[in-house]
Amino acid sequence: MALPDTVFALANGLALPAWIALAVSPPSARWTRWTWLATGRLLPLAFALAYVAMLLASPPSNGGGFGSIAEVRALFAIDHALTAGWIHYLAFDLFVGTWIAQRAGELGLPHLAIVPVLALTFLFGPAGLLAFFVLRAVLRPASLRPVQGARP
Repeated sequence: MALPDTVFALANGLALPAWIALAVSPPSARWTRWTWLATGRLLPLAFALAYVAMLLASPPSNGGGFGSIAEVRALFAIDHALTAGWIHYLAFDLFVGTWIAQRAGELGLPHLAIVPVLALTFLFGPAGLLAFFVLRAVLRPASLRPVQGARP
């Protein structure tokens, strides 16, 4: 099995259990603090290391880059770069999902209302973030008003 295939499989194998752990970790559970540490810090950092390693191990791209969709397509034709791109999604979506779970807990939002938002974030990243802000606006509209010194 080639390096990109191995790293891809390993990253995917870690991501799904992390998302399941987030879904079954309400803020009041005694293990949630450890879940949030793993899903919001440790795994995203591990993914970041794998991301950098894949970029460093990647062969040069012929015409690949970020200036046009054709350049991105050429870049992602290289398995190392494609795997790095996938790990990028896994790392950031998991980090954002953990932030959503933590912020929802701080706001007192019902965990069962957050579980579908977490699933949406896992599957469709920014759509889950949008769903969180919509849910937050409906259930805790005052939390969206700027307050000096407050966290967003």
